[in-house]
Amino acid sequence: MNDLSYNEAVEMVSSLNLPTELWINGKSTPSVSGHVFKTENPATGEVIAEVAEGGPADLDNAVRSAREAFNRGVWSRIHPSERKAVLLNFAQLIRDNSVELALLESLDSGKPISDCLAVDVEESAAVIAWHAEAQDKLYDQVAPTGSDTVSMIVREPLGVVAAVLPWNFPLLMAAWKLGPVLATGNSVIVKPSMLTSMSVIRLAQLATEAGLPDGVFNVVTGRGSCLGEAIGLHPDVNVVTFTGSTEVGKKFLEYSGRSNMKRIILECGGKNPCVVLEDARNLDVVADHQAFSIMTNMGQNCASNSRLIVHESVKDKLVAKIVERCNSWKLGNPLESDTQLGATIGRTHYDSIWEYIEKGKAEGATLRCGGNRIEGKGYFIQPTVFDDVTPDMTIAKEEIFGPVLAVISFTDEEEAIRIANDSEYGLTASLHTSDISKAHKISRQLNAGTVTINCYGEGDRSTPFGGFKQSGFGGRDNGIHAHDQYTELKTIWIDLTV
Repeated sequence: MNDLSYNEAVEMVSSLNLPTELWINGKSTPSVSGHVFKTENPATGEVIAEVAEGGPADLDNAVRSAREAFNRGVWSRIHPSERKAVLLNFAQLIRDNSVELALLESLDSGKPISDCLAVDVEESAAVIAWHAEAQDKLYDQVAPTGSDTVSMIVREPLGVVAAVLPWNFPLLMAAWKLGPVLATGNSVIVKPSMLTSMSVIRLAQLATEAGLPDGVFNVVTGRGSCLGEAIGLHPDVNVVTFTGSTEVGKKFLEYSGRSNMKRIILECGGKNPCVVLEDARNLDVVADHQAFSIMTNMGQNCASNSRLIVHESVKDKLVAKIVERCNSWKLGNPLESDTQLGATIGRTHYDSIWEYIEKGKAEGATLRCGGNRIEGKGYFIQPTVFDDVTPDMTIAKEEIFGPVLAVISFTDEEEAIRIANDSEYGLTASLHTSDISKAHKISRQLNAGTVTINCYGEGDRSTPFGGFKQSGFGGRDNGIHAHDQYTELKTIWIDLTV
């Protein structure tokens, strides 16, 4: 149902049963303290609901539940095909409840309902199904030995995994974690952002309905400043998988060292380059991809190409095309089906984006479009394009996490590569060229976990996603490689002579 009308959306919103409590051991529960926090609709600035504010005691309960389920083997030791059946059922329930999940996501995050339906919900279901199908097709190994021994190399689930999620893609980031975590037999505690908790709570309810045993999938909502440290230091959490800022990611590395040396998997920030060579074949295609990159999800995407590094000979023509596309995207009510740009996540982030826009103006960049406040309710920002940016400007170096593009020109390929790699981040990069030799050569030189040629993208659920340098640590989301990081490698050596 991807053609949901505005009137239908409003009517359904009025009848939604908003999930607002913790989900521990297969049931809804208030926080131990009884505290709640208010969650706001970024498109209106109005409070949607009050959500249970969990704390360390609630986390202890969730970890205990997860550990007991793991030790009982109700999920960790069942046949992979049995886990597959449950997870496929889970994926189907996500699709069956797609409108409800999309509405919860749109209300909480401010993103367009059309994106929530077509991308966030559908791709979440697809990711769960992909990992479900993979688990009973993966083989362990037998090492080459003499005839008097057998040496098996096997992988076993690690135990209790804590997944700490960002607010920009709550459902999809949950699915990226849940797919491989659950497929490999682990138990999980999910800590969603305070700003976007409801769709993840509903996801846990659906997982239980699908047949996931109680205690295997728990959700604890609350403040990151409190729960993040409690998760990082908890002695019975075996893995933390985190998507969010580099600053917070580094804290989890510290917590691991101060506690039980738990495994840490980080997907952090990005200041991603799009390099356009003089021989780029079709500037309309380049403009389409680059405009989509900076505007989709209101630029609140760690993989967004926020630096356009373009040859001086084609810069003016390309920038004009990008500005045209930025001005054509409809910004408005996220519940209207033709809205392409919704609201940014909230007041604090809205103000942060505006500070960067003001810095861009003050430091001498040329404003080509946007850059004006939109009066009224909600936290809406126009797509903003800055031209004549130099690599040392703030907007060229720091992650803005909004619909703000910095355009930097170059004269030769070596300069382009140097500018592209001049960043503490290395998540994604794009390259546009009609020369296949240059495509191969330069893509190898770009310091990024994913490089796309003549397009913008992040790969798909079958390809690993993560970054170089301060964009990532310890593993990757997506792909079969994600299964490895949630398992422990064990050698079993058997002496046949005894």
